[in-house]
Amino acid sequence: MNRPQPATFSVRPDASIHDVIECIDRSRLIGLALIVDDEERLVNTISDGDVRRGILAGISLDAPVAELLPIKATTPHPTPTTAPSTSEPGALLHIMQENAVRSAPLVDGEGRVVDVVTLQELLPQPSVPVHAVIMAGGFGRRLLPFTEELPKPMLSVDGRPLLERIVDQLRDSGIRQINMTTHFKPEKIVDHFGDGQAFGVDITYVNEDRPLGTGGALGLMPVPGETTLVINGDVLTQVDFRTMLMYHRSHEADMTVAVSQYGIAVPYGVVECEGPAICRLKEKPQVNFLVNAGIYLLEPSVYGFVTSGEPLQMTDLITRLLDADRSVISFPIFEQWLDIGQHADYARAQTLLAEPDDAS
Repeated sequence: MNRPQPATFSVRPDASIHDVIECIDRSRLIGLALIVDDEERLVNTISDGDVRRGILAGISLDAPVAELLPIKATTPHPTPTTAPSTSEPGALLHIMQENAVRSAPLVDGEGRVVDVVTLQELLPQPSVPVHAVIMAGGFGRRLLPFTEELPKPMLSVDGRPLLERIVDQLRDSGIRQINMTTHFKPEKIVDHFGDGQAFGVDITYVNEDRPLGTGGALGLMPVPGETTLVINGDVLTQVDFRTMLMYHRSHEADMTVAVSQYGIAVPYGVVECEGPAICRLKEKPQVNFLVNAGIYLLEPSVYGFVTSGEPLQMTDLITRLLDADRSVISFPIFEQWLDIGQHADYARAQTLLAEPDDAS
């Protein structure tokens, strides 16, 4: 199997959640970090879903991985699903389907991990029944002068347009039908991508005569018969769209919003008081928030909250859904994510893509 050896994505029980994320990132196909003891015997596994649940619970990424285990104990998979290292493919497929898991460590007679098998290796991967909408109509004024003659999503990142990277990522996830919304210099985008056949996808275009916002642009399209993935055209990310879709469906949500952790370091000692009495001091704490990452999954019913031709931001659409008691959930992402909105972000994107580990 063409992947790193198990030791490269294994951690000890005293590792931090940051260490676990690095392990998962080293082999995105597997989506697991293996917790092993000093004898390399499997103690437990931590999945990307376990990490996301920890983020939603407010657990710091600097905390030891042990803090995720009580949360994992409440899930359908509190202990690892493993198989003997001598198992035949048919037996492996039966074990994984019976336990509804995507990855399973293969262990020897001493409980040491020999390899990890994934469902993707055992079954052909069909196209994903999702169509995508890429919002590519922005002016990108904060990135002048680079955007004087180019739409922001067409800016080159390590030698290729950012928008091309997004299209490739969607295709590699099994998504073939893509709508692109355009406004500023749409011909630059249309001339590059055409009908999408050269990129392995089918692309149609929706040009906004005037900017309508992310939500408003959806009102220009026919109501789809399947789930829609909406992504901003200026986002550089390694989010696994298949994983996000499974998360969305497991929660039976009307809409799922990808969120990313964002920390603000307070440069002063913070004083907490009860009335005039000081009860606690915190020296230069960091306050963490979950911010909108500009990636969404929508069910067809959501389009009923959008009026054709009406300017509407995605935040307003979310509010309408919440006011109607529709299910809107968050999908915490710990994978690489960067919103390329300013010069510093653009410079950071060039650096990230130039690093061998991040370019894979």
